[in-house]
Amino acid sequence: MRMLHTSDWHLGRSFHRVSLLEAQSAFLDHLLATVHEHDVDVVLVAGDIYDRAVPPLTAVELFDAALHRLAEAGVPTVMISGNHDSGRRLGVGAGLIERAGIHLRTDPAGVGTPVLLADAHGDVAFYGLPYLEPALVRDELGATKTGHEAVLTAAMERVRADLARRTPGTRSVVLAHAFVAGGTPSDSERDITVGGVAAVPAGVFAGADYVALGHLHGSQALTERIRYSGSPLAYSFSESDHRKTMWLVDLDGDGTVRAERIACPVPRPLARVRGRLDDLLADPALDRHEDSWVEVTLTDPVRPAEPMARLVERFPHTLSLLFAPELPGDEPLASYAQRLRDRDDQQIAQDFVAHVRGGNGPDDRERTALLRAFDDVRVDMARREVTG
Repeated sequence: MRMLHTSDWHLGRSFHRVSLLEAQSAFLDHLLATVHEHDVDVVLVAGDIYDRAVPPLTAVELFDAALHRLAEAGVPTVMISGNHDSGRRLGVGAGLIERAGIHLRTDPAGVGTPVLLADAHGDVAFYGLPYLEPALVRDELGATKTGHEAVLTAAMERVRADLARRTPGTRSVVLAHAFVAGGTPSDSERDITVGGVAAVPAGVFAGADYVALGHLHGSQALTERIRYSGSPLAYSFSESDHRKTMWLVDLDGDGTVRAERIACPVPRPLARVRGRLDDLLADPALDRHEDSWVEVTLTDPVRPAEPMARLVERFPHTLSLLFAPELPGDEPLASYAQRLRDRDDQQIAQDFVAHVRGGNGPDDRERTALLRAFDDVRVDMARREVTG
C-alpha cells in the first residue's frame, strides 16, 4: 500500500499579512501531480486542513476544488480534523462525500471505526483520530484522567480492540493530530497544553503499523513508524530552516515501512538576518536574500531613522522588523518582546506575579489556579468553535 502523508495545510492562512492562497493552490497542484507520478494508493491528511474554525470563502472553495480533483483521480483520501479546524463544520456531509472515496474523520466517537482498503496482501485499516480536546471528549471516550495522554490512550484502546477482531494479518494505519514527545515544535503552532503538559509519549500508539501525525510543522520521523509530515508551507520565520515535504510511505504485506520525502514547492525562501542597519545594507554575503521573505533584527544601539524604508530598497520582501539594540553586558534587554520570546502563557503569568510581589513568585496553590484558568480559557474557545 503506497500512502502519501501530508497535514497542516492551514488553508486561508497568511504570512505576515501576505496571502498564501496562491501558494496553497500550487501545493495542491503538486500533491495531485505526486499522486499520479508515484502511483499513490491513498492520501492521508492529518488535520488542520483550515487555519481557523470558520475559514474564509476562498479557502473553502480551494478545499472543495481539491476534493473534486482527488475524487476524479480515483484515489481514496482519509482526512481528520485538527485543533485549528471545527470538526463539526468540516464533517458536514461526510457520509455523502465518502461515496466519492473521501473519508472525513472528525467525530471522536468514530475513532474505532476504520476505513478499510485492500491491496494484494489483504486489508489495511485506517483509523482517524481527530484532534481530541481532553475536556470535551474525556467522558465520551471513557478516559480515566483529563489530559492528552489519557484521551489518546482511550482512543487507541478502541483502535486496538477493533483491530483484534479483524482478519489476522490486517495492517493498521493511525492518523492523529497531537504533540508527541520527541517532536520539535515551531512558533506557528497553536498551544494545546493541558495542565502544563502538551506532549504525549509515542508508546500511546503501540500496535499500529504506521502513525501519520499532524500538528507540528516540521517534517520529522520520531521512529520508523511514527512520523510528522509537517506543513507544506512555512507559516512563521521560525521555520526558515525547514525543508517542506510530504512523506511517500510504502507499507509492505508484513507491515514493513519504507518512507521517502517528497519536496513541496517553495513560493519564496525565508531568511533571518541580524546586525546594524548600515552593515546589512552593505554586506555582499546577503545578496542571496534579496528575493526572500526577510525578517530583520537590528542591533543598532540607537534606532536608525526610517529603517524599514531603507531595508526594502535592498530587500523588497522584508516582512518583519525587530529591534535588539547592543547594550552593555550588565544592562537588561530593552525589548519586551525579547523578554517574552520562548516563554508560554503560564510562565509569563508567573513572572508577572513575581514582579508585582517584588520577586516572590506564586506558590503551588496559585500555580495550580493559573493552570486551571488557562485551561478553562482554551476549553471555552474550543467549545465556542464547536458550537458557534
